[in-house]
Amino acid sequence: MKDTLEYIVSSIVDNKDKVVVEEEENQGIINLTISVAPEDMGKIIGKEGKVIKALRNVMRIPAMKQDKKIYITLAEQN
Repeated sequence: MKDTLEYIVSSIVDNKDKVVVEEEENQGIINLTISVAPEDMGKIIGKEGKVIKALRNVMRIPAMKQDKKIYITLAEQN
């Protein structure tokens, strides 16, 4: 799932080399954290959060097939 999310996010942003997706699994819950360049953060969030909501919905499908829950968060960069 990490590779799929990384591919989708890389397709959206301008700085593909700064895309990092970290995966952590704990008791059937998968936590994916997305890090992108600060100038690309708006593209991942989208207007009113529509893009990140769509990413979460798309990634929920393979998680449901594996009987797992998935949480996707954006890492803040300073």
